[in-house]
Amino acid sequence: MGIEDIMPWELCLKEHIKSIEPDIEKARALLKMASLRHEFWSSIKFDKKYTSIAVDGYYEVIKELLTALLYIEGYKSDNHECLISFLKKRYPKMEYEIGIIYQLKGIRNSIGYRGTIVRNEYLEHNKLEFEHIIKTLQNIIKEKLKEG
Repeated sequence: MGIEDIMPWELCLKEHIKSIEPDIEKARALLKMASLRHEFWSSIKFDKKYTSIAVDGYYEVIKELLTALLYIEGYKSDNHECLISFLKKRYPKMEYEIGIIYQLKGIRNSIGYRGTIVRNEYLEHNKLEFEHIIKTLQNIIKEKLKEG
């Protein structure tokens, strides 16, 4: 599963995305919650047996940031993949990061729907990528909030 497998934005618009008034307050609230979650996951030292929960936590942070970005732009989604599709459409230069997010979504779904246990090596290998993506999305959102 690669970035080319992400649901096309046009299909998302047709089936899963609703145009709304831009909601800056919801975006700010989601940015704050994502920051709190990120601070929590970054500050604790946990046993390796909790790796799947930590990976799920990183996904939640990224999902909230993408949702905040949609609210700023005047959209609401009922589908997580469409959050990623939005990023792919609006920020094509983030192709590498989008691939990481898409992979993380698949792993998070395996955790949530099949009870998959994630090996600690996955988190060790990808933690810096997750941190980079979170910081990048936070910066994009903060910049957009200044504009609005």
